[in-house]
Parts: sequence; structure tokens; C-alpha cells
Amino acid sequence: MSTNANAEPFIVKDCALLNIATGKKARNLKEMRDHLQNIPLGSIYNHFWGGLLRHRFDEPEYNNDFAEWVRYSLQDNVLAERLSIIDPAAFADLESLRQELLEVIEQRLDETEMITWAKIDMQFHFVDSQIIVFDTREKIEEPEQLVEAVPKMSEGSLFYHFIDARRRSPEMMDDFRLWLRPCGDRYEDLCSQLASVDPYFVSLMELRAQLTNLFAHRFQGVSG
Repeated sequence: MSTNANAEPFIVKDCALLNIATGKKARNLKEMRDHLQNIPLGSIYNHFWGGLLRHRFDEPEYNNDFAEWVRYSLQDNVLAERLSIIDPAAFADLESLRQELLEVIEQRLDETEMITWAKIDMQFHFVDSQIIVFDTREKIEEPEQLVEAVPKMSEGSLFYHFIDARRRSPEMMDDFRLWLRPCGDRYEDLCSQLASVDPYFVSLMELRAQLTNLFAHRFQGVSG
């Protein structure tokens, strides 16, 4: 007997971010500020979230491209730290995130007397993005199946269903909670736990482990 009040199965999808050159670049903080005022929001999304889908051999020191560029190209440790603690998941939309970036950079410009220039080969290139979605042909019929399904999901699937979903949903809600919501109070505790997971400061592998543990704890009584 189905325990899911929502008759629709969970359709598992995968995704990739397509990089689109904007032609905009910056060699100093003022140029970065000026471009940030009108750069496409997809570029801000890419430079904050896109790193999660990039394959790297090293562990990045900073979570977003802005902080990394300021640290290594402008040698500004103070601003790099301020930019690195900005959590995009805490903002209602990308426009609010843009304004936060501008405020932090403006504050730093007011503090500094000299403008530092990056080397010509270390300019910041603003890159727009477009998400490409793929159908995996995988379906989850019952909530209990999340225990086995989530560990098998690709990083692209996790990104699409848990991170990008919050951007797509007016309620800023991931696809798992949206799917469980029609079940009423049955999974209210689980949805609250999912809402508390911040995906920004962890890798997608770590995010998969967190979600796997939550679903196992809820449906199998596994602690960890």
C-alpha cells in the first residue's frame, strides 16, 4: 500500500552548467564593482555555485570565484575572507545576493587608498551560465526508497534537486521537500531537517552523505 499521499513519482534528473562568455573582465576592484552592477544574474549564480560541479584535483580554499580571485590576483586577504563567508543560500534571490556583493566591495574600496591591479593574465572573467537538464529515466515511487536512491544519485542530480531547486521554487524549497509536502504532517520532521541543511559550504559528496544519513535515520532508524 502506498504511503505517499502524492500519486506522482519523484522523477530523478541530472544536470550540467553550460558556461557562456560575457566578454566582461576586471583587473581591479573598481572594474569588478562596475561590472557587477549589470552583469547577468546567471553569472553571479555561476561564480557562487558553479564550482560545485567543476572537477578539480585540489580542494578549493574559497567557496566562490570572487573570493578566490581577490585573494590570489589582488592579494587582498581581508576582502577575500569577507567574500568567502557570504552564503548565497541565505538570500531570497540572486538580485539580493548581487547587492550584498556590491556592499562588501564598496566598503573595501572606502577602506583602501590604493587600487591594486591584477596581472594581465589573471583578470577576472565574468562567465554566465545556463543549466542543462537531462532525464535519467529513474523514478522514486515511495519516500522510503530515498534511502537507496540518494546514495546512487550523481552529483549533477544532487545539484539539480537540492541546490538549483531552491532557485526555481518560489518557496526556496528543494525538490525532496516539495515532493514530500503533500504527505502532510507525516514527514514534517524530515522536511524541517532538510530545510536546515546548508549545501554551500560542503562538497556535493558531503551533501550526498548528509542527505543519505537523514533519510536512513528517518526510514531505517539509523543514527550517525
